[in-house]
Amino acid sequence: MVVAGLLWIMYLINNLQVIEKLAESRPIRRAAQITAYALTKAQIIGRDTSDRVMRSQTLRQVRQEAGRVPDDLEEVSNRLRRVRETFVKEVKDGWKEGSTRIKKR
Repeated sequence: MVVAGLLWIMYLINNLQVIEKLAESRPIRRAAQITAYALTKAQIIGRDTSDRVMRSQTLRQVRQEAGRVPDDLEEVSNRLRRVRETFVKEVKDGWKEGSTRIKKR
């Protein structure tokens, strides 16, 4: 019984006329539009996020600090504190920017 049902489904999937008819149906077209929109939106958001990360002052600061050899433990502590402060500032700025974007919509 189950095998017959699977064979029937396989027949429908491999039937070109059924697939064309489904592709022309409103629900399938709408699902394709929504999928394309979601993928495009995710791609744009991903690009914006990666651009923001690359412009990030924290990232630049970490790269600079990684290139220098610390003289003592106090210098390491000061560097970490500066990186933390920069990171916190950028998170706050990003949070404010996100809030204003949401309010504008």
